[in-house]
Amino acid sequence: MTIEELLATVCPPINHLGAAWYFDPETTAAGERLGLDPGTFYFLGRGGVLGDVPWTVVHAAFGYFNPTVVERAWTAGRERVAPAEAARAHLGCAEAFGRRHFAELAGLDVFCEAAEAVVQAATRDFSALPLFAGQVAQPLPEDLPGRAIRLVVTLRELRGSAHLVAVVASGLATPVAHRAARPDALRLFGWQEADVPEPTDADREALQAAETLTDRLLGPAFGVLDDSGREALASGVTAMTQALPTA
Repeated sequence: MTIEELLATVCPPINHLGAAWYFDPETTAAGERLGLDPGTFYFLGRGGVLGDVPWTVVHAAFGYFNPTVVERAWTAGRERVAPAEAARAHLGCAEAFGRRHFAELAGLDVFCEAAEAVVQAATRDFSALPLFAGQVAQPLPEDLPGRAIRLVVTLRELRGSAHLVAVVASGLATPVAHRAARPDALRLFGWQEADVPEPTDADREALQAAETLTDRLLGPAFGVLDDSGREALASGVTAMTQALPTA
């Protein structure tokens, strides 16, 4: 399996798996126990790995969102819960999700070994990857299901941070890139159609160039895996995806 084939195989499901627990009922309930609604828990929990920073720092790390959405959620959330505490609670929800759904899966040991090798390789240079760096700073659990989903989350933040770099380097405004990639989710990120220009052919070409650059940025980290490591990573991602609830 080439690096290009590996990235094409694992990155889309990692993107899905790494967010599948965000608005799971158990996650929502955990947020409510902290006095946070689901959206606020998402911003404060995911962004809490950055520390107790101004909302502008969170917006810079997330990209894509309407700044007013980030400001509102982050400001309201940190008045109730310290960001570091919210981050720990949020990641605890991810671990619990993994334990509920992946406890019976075989091969998580070799998946974790492969995923940790990629993460370790990527830590040689944290430049422009703040959410990934924040994730790496959080200790991993010892149990395999909890550890596996946490590594998926970390790999998702690795690609997400790299892709944001690539989008900015392409000259695209992140809301335009978001509209080009996921037009149906524009309102979910706090935008109205009138706020964001309709992407042009040139914008779409720039977005495709950003996708190519993202893979090039990720190549060295994933390239540390030998054939067996690549297979372990791909097989683990596939098994976890298949174990997700269908409803």
